[in-house]
Amino acid sequence: MPLKKNFRQLLFWMLSFMLFVAIYQSMKTVERERDIPYSQFKQDLRDKKITKVAVRPDLIKGEMKDGDKKVNFRTVPMTDAKLIEDMEAAGVTDFSAEADKSWIASLVLNIGWILLFVFLWWFLFIKQAQMGGKQAMSFGKSRARQQDLKKSKTTFKDVAGCDETKDELNDIVDYLKNPKKYKLLGGTLPKGVLLYGPPGTGKTLLARAVAGEAGVPFFTSSGSEFVEMFVGVGASRVRDLFERAKKSAPAIVFVDELDAVGRSRFAGIGGGHDEREQTLNQILVELDGFEANEGIILIGATNRPDVLDTALLRPGRFDRRINVPIPDIKGRLEILTVHSRKIKMDVSADLSVIARHTPGFVGADLANIVNEAAILAAKKEKKAVEMKDLEEAIEKMMAGPQRRSRVISEHEKKVVAYHEAGHTLVAKSLPGCDPVHKVSIIPRGPALGYTLQLPVEDKYLTSKSEILNRLCVLLGGRAAEEMVFGEITTGAHDDLAKVSNYAQKMVLEFGMSERVGPLSLKKDESEVFLGRDIVRSAGHSNETARIVDEEIQRIVSECYARAKEALTKNRAGLDAIAARLIENEVIDAAEIEQIVVAAAKTV
Repeated sequence: MPLKKNFRQLLFWMLSFMLFVAIYQSMKTVERERDIPYSQFKQDLRDKKITKVAVRPDLIKGEMKDGDKKVNFRTVPMTDAKLIEDMEAAGVTDFSAEADKSWIASLVLNIGWILLFVFLWWFLFIKQAQMGGKQAMSFGKSRARQQDLKKSKTTFKDVAGCDETKDELNDIVDYLKNPKKYKLLGGTLPKGVLLYGPPGTGKTLLARAVAGEAGVPFFTSSGSEFVEMFVGVGASRVRDLFERAKKSAPAIVFVDELDAVGRSRFAGIGGGHDEREQTLNQILVELDGFEANEGIILIGATNRPDVLDTALLRPGRFDRRINVPIPDIKGRLEILTVHSRKIKMDVSADLSVIARHTPGFVGADLANIVNEAAILAAKKEKKAVEMKDLEEAIEKMMAGPQRRSRVISEHEKKVVAYHEAGHTLVAKSLPGCDPVHKVSIIPRGPALGYTLQLPVEDKYLTSKSEILNRLCVLLGGRAAEEMVFGEITTGAHDDLAKVSNYAQKMVLEFGMSERVGPLSLKKDESEVFLGRDIVRSAGHSNETARIVDEEIQRIVSECYARAKEALTKNRAGLDAIAARLIENEVIDAAEIEQIVVAAAKTV
């Protein structure tokens, strides 16, 4: 819209400039009349230089000879009764009389320049000042945009992977379509609906689908658009937004990233009554204040419901809090199907396999996978997206793009091969580990190699033994380096960070340490308020902290010993996997199984 407005202004100025140049050129090309006295006119008339005469009561003008060219002249007349006889005697064949129009021409000429000056003054100064004043006066106006549902109408058919969430929102849609059915029983329209969940799960898409299904005006805004450095602007914009929605009721007001304005009050350093809190107070009043807003539903979306103010979350304001979870395997398949509608897919592309290989992926991730696969297929000039393109897109998202241009020495290549072989062999040796899907020593992103494990099914609970086995797999790479080369490298720094994090959670959060017991000693990570929480204790004694450190170290040490033991028992398999990696750089699950079985037979 601003681009279109700027283009129109530029076009106007160009046309104005061209018109001015044309007028100037036309005025410049008109030959000016020569002023001569009446005596000179009479003399030229006797000399037969005058060829054309037009007589007015106040002016005589015409055309005369000046050597080889003709020039225009004019003169002020005097009382001369013999003028016509003199013109006939001089042989002037073209003479006439004109009415006195000098005052009209003078008036038009003067007023024209005055009008042009007034127009330019108005456009350059007055209008610009009015626009500036208008912008200043509209500073407190809401910047919410009303969506045109006719141009881009989103429905629940465009949303997949969250059937329960859609069922919850269908109640809102049904109420907006058939309010009488609920009012007969005394039911009232919900004031607000809070959609919360991890980023990328489709909260904004669901809000658009509700508006599309209900067919009511849909005003969309962001939480950050309310907060400004000027006092009172945020609250004013909230009032203006709800006033606009009231005029279009029933209507839906959608505020994305609600936590930007709805955070708990008195949570900042220093506390106090800041601009953000005034905006939040106004939202609270609009939702459930003294004056009821009939027919307006506020839909808020956030991935941080834990930081929202409790007054905002109570019934009567946000009557429904709907979780938009990470999709399961069935939901992922539905999402992939939706996003692949516009993509030309090959027969070999099995979306159910992709859904099984993408646990923990949200809708945005899956949409990106399909898009990346289409880009990869287009770069290779394929006619359709194949299964290989989809798998490459998954690996690119999880580990980063391939970096084949990176040159590493043969020794480092061997170290990386044994490191990844250590992860792979430990995962194959311990029960309950996720199957290894692919192993590669081709650098991707910051990693020199990677081992890709994919679960067979979605898991919502993890046992203690599964976590310990996962720690063993993570430590398998470092254990293989130490066993084969007699020294360790920095290649395991990411593995060690994950191991330390898992072990800390086992002791501090999951209660999986016998010495510490079933306690949750997780640190309070909420915001600090000056004067109340600036000095915050750990929640446990120094002796307990020492025991926690000892337990974390014990768990990691035991898992490292188990990993080394698994590698020692099947050293032939470790060497065989590393050798195949050095040779081929990439091996898949079927090859890994063949190598491990063949190595076991040779022992």
